[in-house]
Order: sequence, then structure tokens, then C-alpha cells
Amino acid sequence: MGTILLIIQIVLFIYVTGTILMLLLFSFASLFTYSPPKAKDQVQRKFVVLIPAYQEDDVIMEVVTDALKQQYPTEKFDVVVIADKFRPETIQLLKMTKAIVLAKDFEISTKSRALKYAFEQLTGDYDVACILDADNLMAPDFLQQLNVSFSNGFIAVQGHRTAKNTNTNFAILDAISEEINNHIFRYGQRVLGFSSTLIGSAMAFDFSFFKEMIAEVEVVGGFDKEIEMRIFSKKLTIEYLPDALVYDEKVQNAQVFGKQRRRWLSAQFHFFGKNLLPSFKMMVRENNYEYFFKSLQYMQLPRILLLGLLFFLTFTSWIFNFYPWNLFWSFDFVLLILVFAFAIPGKFYTFRTLNALWALPIGFMSMVGSLLKMHKANERFIHTKHTYNAFQIKKKRK
Repeated sequence: MGTILLIIQIVLFIYVTGTILMLLLFSFASLFTYSPPKAKDQVQRKFVVLIPAYQEDDVIMEVVTDALKQQYPTEKFDVVVIADKFRPETIQLLKMTKAIVLAKDFEISTKSRALKYAFEQLTGDYDVACILDADNLMAPDFLQQLNVSFSNGFIAVQGHRTAKNTNTNFAILDAISEEINNHIFRYGQRVLGFSSTLIGSAMAFDFSFFKEMIAEVEVVGGFDKEIEMRIFSKKLTIEYLPDALVYDEKVQNAQVFGKQRRRWLSAQFHFFGKNLLPSFKMMVRENNYEYFFKSLQYMQLPRILLLGLLFFLTFTSWIFNFYPWNLFWSFDFVLLILVFAFAIPGKFYTFRTLNALWALPIGFMSMVGSLLKMHKANERFIHTKHTYNAFQIKKKRK
């Protein structure tokens, strides 16, 4: 029994330490400057801003009204709402705006099906497709910044999605989590020459490229990960624009937090299993190292689970004097704290954040629950409801 426990500890230590070292590398890299290339031409590309929305009657008018105010020539962009299961009165209000409204009640509602339907209906001559969530507010110069990246030949660009609301402890933790992801998996990776990862919104693609790709995608959850893996398998680069801001609603309570994370966890491990072997073969045969590396990233535990696990292992190893494991786990715990210290923006080092840390144990338990229930999350659509309240908060801060 002692030998078995030792082997388990060794395997767990290798996994945890490897995960933390990778996070530490990109977290430290995010301390350095990354400057996206400047525009190579003065062409103003035509954009279509796609907003797939499921029963978002409460917030969609705010999003559309805001999206139409871009500081970009009005003839050079269209806003398209794919309205799934909306109330008739909401559809009528949307049609009174300059947005294009595609009303459709899908039998099985997914973002990939909504986008696929939109591409089947669109007739405009577009250069770039930009994808937003139904609660996203673009900074006024968002499309202009995207245009610069596409002048440099990128086929996929991820904007900087950031919090629009920090009105509860969970919203603060969610906002911090978003910025940690931005610093590690987007900014830090671009500093070292790797591609950015995608988030699922605030992202844009070459229109023809994405139209061809989305036609082949059929997933319930994690469509952005499917697109991401297809891009990496083709040895293409995803750009990241740290100054191209899109404001996103953060979850405000434990119930929504757990449901959202269950969907994300399920998609993450699903695509890890789906891509590990193909990416390994492509690494060996075609030297496609990034595809394999990105597949391995899906094996990582979310940081809140990693933090809770390490705290438990460190605490118990010292209580029961498991030498030298108490030193090993303490070493890992310190490294993980450094990951957070490097990746969390200075604006979050406040007393409000300190108070929000009381919600961490609840968040950890929600994540454990999500982990236990995630086996069926990728088989059905799980919707995160957005609130009008978050728009009011954002407006007060302007």
C-alpha cells in the first residue's frame, strides 16, 4: 500500500509541477512588452459583426445599439443578430434598428448552429467576421484595431475581453480569472511567439476562411476550442490585441459560476481527448509542435482547483509531517502564488479583492461539483443567462 501511495504522489507531483511551470513561464513572459504589428495598408475592410443570441431579450437591444456606434465607416460594417427563441416584440424592436435580424428557433440551440445558419443567409461581400456574445460591448475603436491586424495577413484575431461588472465577490473573482487567462494564454504566449488562445467571443476571422470552417463544425459546447484546434492543425497563427477591448458580463453568484464552469470543463477535456493523438502524429510527421502543445494545455486543471488542491496537499503534509513531501508541495504552492502575482493586473490589488477572496472556498467547491457533473455537459446546451443590471453598472463607470 505504501508503494502505491508513493507512486500516486510522484505522478501527481510531476503533473502539478509541470502544469505550474508552464503557467509560470507564460505568466512571467506577460511582464514583458508585446506590440502587435502596425498596419501594412490603409484598406478599410468590410466587417460583419455576428451576435448569436439565445433568449437574450433583456440585454440584446443594449448590445445592438452599442455595436452600431463603432468609430468605423457605417458602410463598412453590418451588425447581424441571430435571434434564437426571442419574443416577437423583441424581434420587432430589433428590426427597427439598422441591424440585420435573423430570427430562428433551433430545435437544438448551439452557437455553432447559429453561426452556421447566419453564413447560409448572408449575402454581403464581407472581408472579416467578428463574433460577440449577446452581452458584449465593444470599445468604440474595436473594429478599427481589428482592421490593422488583418492588414498584416492574420486569419484569426482575439481581442481583449474584460469585465464590465465587478459588483459581487464572484464577479470580482471571475474578472480576475479572465485577466489571468489574458495574461498567460494570450499576451504571454504572444510575447514568446506562440499563438493566442480563443475565448469564444471578441474574436474575428477572415470571412471566407471562417465560412468554410464553421460549415464543418458541429459541437454542443466549446465551439471556439474546435475552431482553435483546426487553426493550429493548419499551422496558422492567432493574433492577440491587448488594447482592443470588449466588455463582458461576469457571473455574479455561485450557481451560475458552477454551471458555466461545468460547460467549460467538459469542453476542455473533450477536446483534449479528441486532439491528443492527431496532434502528436502531426508533431512527429510535420513538425507541428504548437498543435500538440495546445492539446496538452487542455489537460490542465483550472487554477482555482489547482490552488485548492495544492493548499490541501501542503496543509496536510505539514500537519502529518510527510517529509519531504511537505517541502515539495510548499515549493509548488509558492510557484503558483508567483503565477498569480505576475498575471493579475495591478488594478485588482485592492481591499475589494481581498474581501472577495472569502468567496474562493465556495468557488472551489463549485468547481469540484462541476468536475463531478461534467460528463454529460458536452451533450446538451447549457446557457448562461445575462442581466440588464450589468449594462447599468458599465454605464455608470463611463
